[in-house]
Amino acid sequence: MSDFWNAVKTRRSIYAIGKDIPISEDRIEEIVKNAVLYSPSSFNSQSGRVVVLFGEQHDKLWDITKESLRKVVPADSFGPTEDKMAAFRAGRGTVLFYEDQAVIEGLQKQFALYADNFPVWSQQSNGLLQYVVWTALSDEGIGASLQHYNPLIDDEVRKEWAVPESWKLIAQMPFGKIEAPAGDKEFTPIESRMKVFK
Repeated sequence: MSDFWNAVKTRRSIYAIGKDIPISEDRIEEIVKNAVLYSPSSFNSQSGRVVVLFGEQHDKLWDITKESLRKVVPADSFGPTEDKMAAFRAGRGTVLFYEDQAVIEGLQKQFALYADNFPVWSQQSNGLLQYVVWTALSDEGIGASLQHYNPLIDDEVRKEWAVPESWKLIAQMPFGKIEAPAGDKEFTPIESRMKVFK
């Protein structure tokens, strides 16, 4: 099996993460930078944006998320939510994924015939960016999962880290040392998911 397919097959959602990662923060930055540079996007729009949070900044994100959720989750059932936030906070860092709406709106004006498609293509491009980061982190022995607490946390996150107004938050990826492996994964029969005509 090639290194590529091994990386694809071994990437999983890892929820039990810790702070003692096996590579440097500089290496994480390099991985994310390369993903941003080389992940494909429709019309080469390059509309994907990221914010990488380490250490206290990462902890602060999950504190913000916990307090935002406290406002909407009933107090008598908040325990599991608080535990989940603590599990994400236990990691080393988080990648925040954004799409720059100014770029998308510019393309809608420039190519009016496809205007309705650009927001859809933008989401697809961001999914590719997320997947490249996730798979590259996994390949380096880093556990990660993909979370979606937007739009609940958008305004406070924007204010805390001076995120441009045109950047729309798409997803959050907490990462860290793999403290426990992912469980077994079941697959729907491939025959029901793939058709081949020759």
